Order: sequence, then structure tokens, then C-alpha cells
Amino acid sequence: MSSITLPVYADAHPHLRPISVLHDLPAVADLIETCFASTMDNDGKRYVQDMRRAGSDNSFVQWANRAAETTSLPLTGFVWEENGKIIGNASLVPFRYKKERVYLIANIAVHPDHRRRGIARALTERAMQRAREKKVKNIWLHVRDDNPAAIDLYAKLGFVERARRTSWSAVTDSHAAAPQTDIIVAKRNPRDWETQRGWLAKLYPDFLSWHRNWNFDALRPGIWNWLYLFFIDANARQWAALKNGKMESALAWIPYGRGEALFAAADSCSDPNALTALLIQARRDLVHLYSRIALEFPSGKFDEAIQAAGFKANRTLLWMQATK
Repeated sequence: MSSITLPVYADAHPHLRPISVLHDLPAVADLIETCFASTMDNDGKRYVQDMRRAGSDNSFVQWANRAAETTSLPLTGFVWEENGKIIGNASLVPFRYKKERVYLIANIAVHPDHRRRGIARALTERAMQRAREKKVKNIWLHVRDDNPAAIDLYAKLGFVERARRTSWSAVTDSHAAAPQTDIIVAKRNPRDWETQRGWLAKLYPDFLSWHRNWNFDALRPGIWNWLYLFFIDANARQWAALKNGKMESALAWIPYGRGEALFAAADSCSDPNALTALLIQARRDLVHLYSRIALEFPSGKFDEAIQAAGFKANRTLLWMQATK
């Protein structure tokens, strides 16, 4: 039987060891579910189910042995085991961005009965050490904003906050009421593309695109881009919110397989009502395609505008990068 293991170091804690894909995935899935059940969204639930299935799939294990360091899946990392039971986990997920390797430390979890013993710290430090052994300097993690203890721990380990982003979702509804404002929703005019692109660059920063794969080429106007999208059967949709003839904000829907991703663009001085109007329009226009739609957006000024459009906040994550 084959499994993924990492070298064991003399200074490692006796309860801390490398994860084995063959043996550990179901137990790690159970641990993640126990620790995060109250805040787990649908993607998280699917993730846990996929881990359980993968742990019992021999062909997956054989592939995983070859792909652990090249695929963006949690195939490497460390667990904390006591009396034959896994009570702690930290996954190390590799990415590649502009020919540079990036590591995301994810799924940092400790069973509720064993917290406040330094297990999370030990697992995180060991994952950081492993990344540096691989000569990877770009190390990230993300943590919920309602977990101050974890935020404090990661700050002490040298991580700094680089972004704070909220995931939103809403039910599509052809009868969603449009707000009574002087905002007009229309198709985005090609002449506004450069403005929209500048807003998108600030709201969906390049330093996080290694994980989110934000690619807005589908939104660029022009016949050649239209022909390209036509041939690959990609049907992006765009709306603009106008006030006194000037674009206040823009919204795009780009199909990414699930087809649920919305990308909002606005300036810091844009009227929040414009974003509300756009999101309501998307809820109405996409009703025949999807029952739910999703948006990820920086936390802050526009939170109330997004809520006013009928969107519910699923979670807010702090994206933190190691500085030492």
C-alpha cells in the first residue's frame, strides 16, 4: 500500500507527524467537520465529502503520490496524533504564480477537547518550516475574522493581514424589487472598460490571484475578444450603474464551471446605491440559469449596499502573509 509521507525530523514532537493520504484523509475530514461545522458553507461540505471519498480511492492515492508537490490540493501537511486518534491538522497546499511557488497553510484544526495546549502553534510552525525547506518564501494562510485567538497566534508567528474579504450569496429572484433611486442600470459601454478595469485591479488584487485565478480578459470589449468567447462558448454578462450619465459601478458575471461568480467594480467614492441596483439586477437576470449566485468582495464600505440587494454574508476571511 502506498502513502504520502514527509521526512521525520529529530526535533519534531512525538505526536506530530506527516500526513498519510492513504490512512489519514477520512480522520482529517472528520476533524475539520467537528471544528468548523457551525460555519461551514456548501463548498466546505463538498470539500469534506471529497476528502472522505479520496481516502478510499486507490487510484487517487497512486496519483497523489506523484502529484503532491505540483497540484493545488491538500495532499501534504502534518497531523497531531494521540492514542491512535488524530486531534490536530495543518495542510500545506502548493500553488504556482508567475513561475514562483506559493504555499497556503490551510485546514488548521484542533479538536475542541484538546485546545489551549499549543497544538495549533506547533502544527503551523512545522508547516512553515516545511515550506522553507522547499525554498518557498511566499507563505499564506486565511482565518475567519471572528476567531481573534487564531488571528493573534498567526500574528505572533509573523503573519500580517494583507486583505479582508467577505463571501456573499443570494437566491436569484425574477421579482426582486429594484430600489427607487436615480440610478439607471444598463449594459456596460465599451468606452468604460478602462475605468472598470482600474477598479477591478484594486478590488481583486494581483497579489491574491495565485489562489483565486482572477482573469478579466472575458470582459474586454472588441471584436476579437467577442469571437474568442464565442468559439469557447463563454457567455459573460455585464451591467453598469449610471448616475447623471456617469458610470458609478459595474458588475460582471463570468461563468467558471459553476457559473456563479459575480465581480463587482466600484470606486471608493461611488454611490453605494449603484452597487445595490446592479446586484438586484443580477438576481433577476440570472434566475433562469442558477438558483443561487455568489460574490466575493473586500469588507468595508459596501457591506450594507450588498446586504440591501438581498445578499447574505457567509464568512469574512483575513488573508495573512508570512513576513519572517
